[in-house]
Amino acid sequence: MGYGLGIFLIALGLILAFAVTDAIAGVDLTLVGYILAAAGVLVVVITAVTLSSRRRTSAVTTTTRADGTQDVSERRTDLGPPAV
Repeated sequence: MGYGLGIFLIALGLILAFAVTDAIAGVDLTLVGYILAAAGVLVVVITAVTLSSRRRTSAVTTTTRADGTQDVSERRTDLGPPAV
């Protein structure tokens, strides 16, 4: 899944919805086109959300001393937007 698949589905759906004039018995090509376009938009949104959440990282470090005590430290890094 990715931006390419989303754009492909949007393009295919809009072509079916607006450019195809043929008819198939029992199938509304306009509705199929709208469904594919909506699925493409959903794929693009899910890809954007998934990629933006990957830009946050966290690491947990546990240090155990000889006497059995432990220190736990957590480090979080939020990276800025990607360079264009």
